[in-house]
Amino acid sequence: MRFFVNARYLIVPVSSIVTITGVLLGGIYAWLGMTLFGLYTVVDTVTKNIRFRAEKDVNGNSYGVKTFQYLVMYLMLPVFILLQLVLAWRLYQYTSGMPIEAANIGFFNYQLGISGLHLIGATISTALWAGLGIIYGHELSHNKKEGFFVSRLIMALSGASHFTYAHVYNHHLDLGHEDDPATAPRGRNVYWHAWLSHVGQSKFSYDLEKNKFNRQGKSTFSLKNKWILGYLYSLPSIFLFVWSGGLLGVIALIIVWTISNFLLEALNFMGHYGLIRQEGKPVEHRHSWDNDNVFTSWFFIEIGRQGDHHVRGETYFWELDDVGAPNYGIGYFSLFILTLVPFVFRKFVKHLLEDWDNNHATDEERLIAKKFTSIGIES
Repeated sequence: MRFFVNARYLIVPVSSIVTITGVLLGGIYAWLGMTLFGLYTVVDTVTKNIRFRAEKDVNGNSYGVKTFQYLVMYLMLPVFILLQLVLAWRLYQYTSGMPIEAANIGFFNYQLGISGLHLIGATISTALWAGLGIIYGHELSHNKKEGFFVSRLIMALSGASHFTYAHVYNHHLDLGHEDDPATAPRGRNVYWHAWLSHVGQSKFSYDLEKNKFNRQGKSTFSLKNKWILGYLYSLPSIFLFVWSGGLLGVIALIIVWTISNFLLEALNFMGHYGLIRQEGKPVEHRHSWDNDNVFTSWFFIEIGRQGDHHVRGETYFWELDDVGAPNYGIGYFSLFILTLVPFVFRKFVKHLLEDWDNNHATDEERLIAKKFTSIGIES
């Protein structure tokens, strides 16, 4: 049981390595990352009614092994770096005009050089798994020691190092309130939310540092400014892609950053869409949507248990459990597909919001809900 509980959370690390291998092999294998995404969407859909509680022994102790799980999370940093390195390697081959031919190293056969079509597959595959792997940056942001710094580095690979501070000191404190950029109000679509949430969280991190330096009577523009420093952490990625592909490298990096950040903000969108919390009131389980079917739970290392996570923010992910929070009833992959078509998503979530208003919201929260509904935000 202990082995199973820990090994089941290795889907993303293994899939990321498979994606890297596909880019290295070249040819049609460069599309492996996209293929896995499609396959997992099917698996998530057909397992929507299968759920597991957090497993514990007879003494109530979790089967999760902290040392193992943290080692995996830390090792994901070099895995994400390797994702960018192999894509940059393929970009260099393409822009330098390297001929496409079979090659091998010992028993390892691969394709040297890459076509424009397969370079697109390699870029999108890299972007998808850079975005899906961001869950480790999220998890480590709740570690007050070295994990917080590793989280910053992981997020910097997607140009979003500001997330670590904003997630802990803005999102978790202002959840469900208009001061939280990561909470999507009713009527907003996922595309507009991805931009507003990204910019809003960056602004929060900037203001956090600006206010700190103002209190100290110092200039905000300093290498000690963690907002500035976070973006400087992204410079190696920029240099790598400019060197490997010039303008095409810049375009590829923009695609990787855009898709990975979109996936991150889509998780925020799905986790809290339309739910409201009165300012000053405590965060409760009812203020987040849960997604706890078996595949979503294992793939996203229990990030779908938002109800428990936001009440017990520093609890290890393998100990998060079913707390009776509002539940979409389908996993993140399936739900993500719905969000891509805004009117379909709004139709799907309409009765769920009505149920929340009637059975979970306070009188004050219902008034706030009416206020936002009357505005008729349809962005």
